[in-house]
Amino acid sequence: MDELDKEFTAVTIILKIKKMNKKKFELPPQLKKILGYRRIIAILLFLVIILWSSIFQVSTEEVGVITRFGKYVRQVEPGLNLKIPFAEDVYKVPVERQQKLEFGFRTASAGKNTQYSESSSSKDESLMLTGDLNLAEVQWVVQYRVDNAYKNLFKVRNPQSTLRIISEAAMRQIVGDRTVNEVLTVGRTEIANKLQELIQQICREYSMGIKIEQVVLQDVNPPEPVKAAFNAVNEAQQEKETLINQAKSEYNKVIPKARGQAEETIQQAKGYAAERVNNADGEAARFTALYNEFIKAPEVTKRRIYLETMSNVIPKIGNVVITDQKGSNVLPLLQMQMNKKTEINEN
Repeated sequence: MDELDKEFTAVTIILKIKKMNKKKFELPPQLKKILGYRRIIAILLFLVIILWSSIFQVSTEEVGVITRFGKYVRQVEPGLNLKIPFAEDVYKVPVERQQKLEFGFRTASAGKNTQYSESSSSKDESLMLTGDLNLAEVQWVVQYRVDNAYKNLFKVRNPQSTLRIISEAAMRQIVGDRTVNEVLTVGRTEIANKLQELIQQICREYSMGIKIEQVVLQDVNPPEPVKAAFNAVNEAQQEKETLINQAKSEYNKVIPKARGQAEETIQQAKGYAAERVNNADGEAARFTALYNEFIKAPEVTKRRIYLETMSNVIPKIGNVVITDQKGSNVLPLLQMQMNKKTEINEN
């Protein structure tokens, strides 16, 4: 009996403990009411998740490329758009933003005081071998824009790295076709234009969906060990060009003046020659006319010419006294001459 009493007592204690625990962990009635709507809450949460996964926004400088289970289906414009949740993914591609790749340097911090940095990898990509087997350090920037989002995403794997490799290879090809003097001095603009054309051509062949906006050559310098020698050569070439320009300036001042003077002398000579020819022609015509008159009346013509000649000669020889052979009769020419001068003065 004692053992039965002990077992009964133990069972009673256990039942009391269970009853107490049940009362202790019983939920409040408000919570029980809320849990009664758990199906509705679960449905609402699911709808919110679906709606949140369906709506997305594309900024003004981007387009959205939508794929369904990895396959391209469409392209959407900037603004709010919808997609099938969990089945469609969206890739935002900046098609209006101008992007750039830097070669030979990297921009450490952009702003009012832009800072640049150079590393061993950037040094390697800027070191070029020219056509005359010299070295040059070429730093340049490729500015580009994505003009076809589909091609940029699906035609080429990692298009930015591919564009970097293409740009470096094209620059090495162009620099390798030119001398170091062309690369450092007069050929920079031509190199930039040629590089832009070549990169754009390769991008079209690879269907990268990229448009090259501009190629800018930043710095083109000789390697550091020979930089001083190259600078001395450039200074000598600049001095040579300065002297050539000064010589051309003096040439342009002196030669046209000399040509003008020569032309003036030639024109004066031609005028003098024409004058002498005209005078000679006039004298010849006068002589011919006199000769014709002389033939008609030789004595009269001879007498007239003699008198005309004497009238021109005698006034120039001053006072003249004419006598006959014996010197007895003196012609009053002196008095006649003095009277003539008096008459002239009176007139």
